[in-house]
Amino acid sequence: MRFPVLPAIFIGCILLGGCRSSGPEDALDLAPSKETTSALTPVTPPASIGNSAAQTSARAAAVPSQPMPQSAPEPAPHELAWAGSAAPHAQALDVQQSQVGMPMPSARPVAMMMPQDPSPSASAKGPRIYNQRFRDAKPINFGKITPRHHPVHGVDVSRWQADIDWPTLRTQGANFAFIKATDGGDHLDPMFRTNWRKTKEAGIKRGAYHFFYWCRVASEQAAWFIRNVPKDPDALPPVIDVEYNHLSDCKRRLSPEKIREKMKVFMDILEKHYGKRPIIYTAPDFYADNLRGAFPHHPFWLRAVAQHPSQVYPDRRWLFWQYSGSGLSQGVDGKIDLNVFYGSEADWHRWSSGRG
Repeated sequence: MRFPVLPAIFIGCILLGGCRSSGPEDALDLAPSKETTSALTPVTPPASIGNSAAQTSARAAAVPSQPMPQSAPEPAPHELAWAGSAAPHAQALDVQQSQVGMPMPSARPVAMMMPQDPSPSASAKGPRIYNQRFRDAKPINFGKITPRHHPVHGVDVSRWQADIDWPTLRTQGANFAFIKATDGGDHLDPMFRTNWRKTKEAGIKRGAYHFFYWCRVASEQAAWFIRNVPKDPDALPPVIDVEYNHLSDCKRRLSPEKIREKMKVFMDILEKHYGKRPIIYTAPDFYADNLRGAFPHHPFWLRAVAQHPSQVYPDRRWLFWQYSGSGLSQGVDGKIDLNVFYGSEADWHRWSSGRG
């Protein structure tokens, strides 16, 4: 903003001779378990999803919703490539004026979150954003506001997508990718290193996720993730995937307090190492039991495949929304999880580059 008195002050300064500018893991009662996680049984991602009411969005473009009058029951929770349901307000995440660059642990800001007032006219440049051309084996009518109203789409993958043609998938709308890296303290996804390398070669912003195992000590899991996931300054923040896995040999159900304690240990270690605040991925039932109101300063990635996030997680703002587990696209065989980022293209470029 400019004021008319400034020229007068400046001239006055010249006449007068010039102006001068002037937790910890030890507190947990869980001993390291000898149980491994590599024996987890894979499950084919369910394809059913249902109708929903959508939230209002001041900046959403008027895009017709997909025809799908019927609603389907929410599938059972899954490890990112399974199913679930739930969702928070579709408003931008709270952010105070953040410092330049990726948030550092010492500052503990509301890091890697959306600006308070995302604006399509904001100036921020970055890699080309491709419009999504994804299809869905089980399309859902989310109501007035659909995933198509969000300009930045992406995917999440694991070994079950096998070999992926990443350059082709990018042109179909995969502007970002979250890649399965590890689970527990002993399992590495066999496709992680290949996907990690090829996504970067294709010019896709990517991040790694860890499936948290409740029968292993949190610090052990953090060490295993750090051992296998490179410290790449261009990567998206690491993700902790927390949900129930009914197929796991680990049948232990911890209290919400203990769950949050273990999560905090894991996330603090990763934040210190990577210099980026981790993203929390979760599904409706786990969120309702353990995370409602928790971790207000962490970005959330929420699964909501039957309703809009605002209907499933009414008390939670979100940064990423996983809206389908039955996506179809050129460049990948079979089904793939589909996601959107909350914000404009300019918001995405700022956030993903650590500028906002």
